[in-house]
Amino acid sequence: MKKNILVVDDSALMRRVICDIIDSDSTFQTKDVCRDGLEAYEKLKTTTYDAVVLDVNMPRMDGLELLEKLQQDKIKATVIMVSTLTTKDADVTIRAMELGAVDFITKPCNIVEAKSNEFRRRILQMLKAVVRSDDAKGNTNSSVSITEEAPSVKVKTPKKLERTGSSGKKVLVALACSTGGPKALQSVVPYLPKDMNAPMVLVQHMPIGFTKSMAERLNELSEIEVREAVEGDVLKKGCVYVAPGGRHMEIKKQADGSHVVRLNEEPAIGGLRPCANVTYESLRTSGYDEIVCVVLTGMGSDGTGGILSLNQKKKIYVISQDAASCVVYGMPKAIAEAGVVDEVVPLTEIAHTIIKKVGVQ
Repeated sequence: MKKNILVVDDSALMRRVICDIIDSDSTFQTKDVCRDGLEAYEKLKTTTYDAVVLDVNMPRMDGLELLEKLQQDKIKATVIMVSTLTTKDADVTIRAMELGAVDFITKPCNIVEAKSNEFRRRILQMLKAVVRSDDAKGNTNSSVSITEEAPSVKVKTPKKLERTGSSGKKVLVALACSTGGPKALQSVVPYLPKDMNAPMVLVQHMPIGFTKSMAERLNELSEIEVREAVEGDVLKKGCVYVAPGGRHMEIKKQADGSHVVRLNEEPAIGGLRPCANVTYESLRTSGYDEIVCVVLTGMGSDGTGGILSLNQKKKIYVISQDAASCVVYGMPKAIAEAGVVDEVVPLTEIAHTIIKKVGVQ
């Protein structure tokens, strides 16, 4: 049976393009279309869809206002935002994911881009990821109602946890996430103390501009300092460095023993820039005694190759989000299947698990 999708966009042309893309795949069908959030709200009050593709800017009721109404009325929906590459829309899109949207797709700048294979690929890839993930959990709208039951997965023999705050070891936290990541991070980063005994480097798959908005929002919500990384940033404890969209982030050891951020615009790897594998692999030559690797929700397997490579050179401790609390159980599944995970925990326990491992100053 085909999955039913609701498309909400004020542009008749964009509605037509998105509907054609959805209907071109045997997995999906466009069940309904709406011109604004008000029409969509009336539909969602009485009809359940497998996913909703929602524009940000619309008359009468925009995408953000619709999500707020759905949250107020406790109407569940798996929502994918469609956003332009503007600073304003980036801020709104980050807010939309706070309100329950699972992720977003960037809107094409013109009709040529709209009809391109790349835009088609992005929409269908996102739909297949979120719908498949929901099916696996047996809950069509689980993205806005996360459960915390951890499934049985292969975990390495448990190690005795150390509080490195008193051990004198140099430790770094390196976190990777993708689909569902911006919302998931709000259940992790704001719960890290400002005196965390390690820096954190964070790779979230997002385009240029969106990582800055995400970092600024996380910084507003957190005691710990959060910033979008810039070239030459010196890593310090109690600070989170977010890889900027459109650039790979590497961490390099300096002659004085400090570590700095190095950014580059080398080609995307598997369509990803930033790519978590690049960051993890750069840590092979770092001066850290241990790397705490954290893998959260996301499609694909980015991070696994880099962590496996890092494991050959450094002592690592791997924390993975459990399947039940993931929007998409892709990246955590890949690292779990690789057999290097030390702990699998629900999203709400990730921050506690990190601090239990690295300690405070």
